[in-house]
Amino acid sequence: MSNRNAFYVGIVALGLLALYFPVFQDLVADWNSNDNYSHGFFIPFISVFMVWELRDKLSRINPEPSYLGLLVVLLGLAQLVLGYLGSEFFLKRTSLILVLSGIVIFLFGFHYFRVLTVPILYLLFMIPLPAIIWNKIAFPLQLFSSALAEHVVRSLGLSILRHGNVLYLPTTTLEVVDACSGLRSLMTMFALSAFLSWQAKFSLWKRWVLFLSAVPIAIIANTIRLSATAVMASFYGEKVAQGFLHEFSGFVTFGLGTAMLITLNFIFSVRSSRDAKNTM
Repeated sequence: MSNRNAFYVGIVALGLLALYFPVFQDLVADWNSNDNYSHGFFIPFISVFMVWELRDKLSRINPEPSYLGLLVVLLGLAQLVLGYLGSEFFLKRTSLILVLSGIVIFLFGFHYFRVLTVPILYLLFMIPLPAIIWNKIAFPLQLFSSALAEHVVRSLGLSILRHGNVLYLPTTTLEVVDACSGLRSLMTMFALSAFLSWQAKFSLWKRWVLFLSAVPIAIIANTIRLSATAVMASFYGEKVAQGFLHEFSGFVTFGLGTAMLITLNFIFSVRSSRDAKNTM
């Protein structure tokens, strides 16, 4: 990047920061208070790291600025205004993606934008879903997770009954609430699997499998958590489903899901290396 382009980028970055500063303030407040999106703190840094990793590839591209980028910027700014008029946080926050895309196209062209598409879109993982969408997904997941936990606990020979998202045990009753639906870990797993699949060096279909594996992995990890909690509650009462032990089990679930993702990534990497050697 030439000094002139670096100057323009710096000016645009300062203007963008000033324009979206209130939006960033609201986002940080959400990350700090909403455990479902506490991973949002890491997303901008991962996105910047992605761009840094692409620096050599970008340096070989001849910038071809396009005025079509201004149209995209205007669409993004219009969305931002609509978000303010309607007090719609999701519209305001996602407008940043459009504005960033338009700026890249306007300053550097579509070839640059194609290379930076994933780092830009990755920022979507830091934006909380609207409550109406979150609840539409969370409640069915609560029922599904409850049903899976019921089957696992019963298969272990323990008595359990389920009504909706409530599990009835001999010694206590457990309710699978929103936080235990698995959606929180699913969002985090998607963010992690997207980064791993982007960085992977194996074939495209394996990268898609790695990315989409976030769904079954999050479900499996959450089912293990709920089942273990139900089993312990059967012997030690409801205290194991509350307080520190409940929070700690959340960390264990995340660690288990992360370990499964990394293991799958490792398996694909080893297989791809072997296939490459066999074709030589």
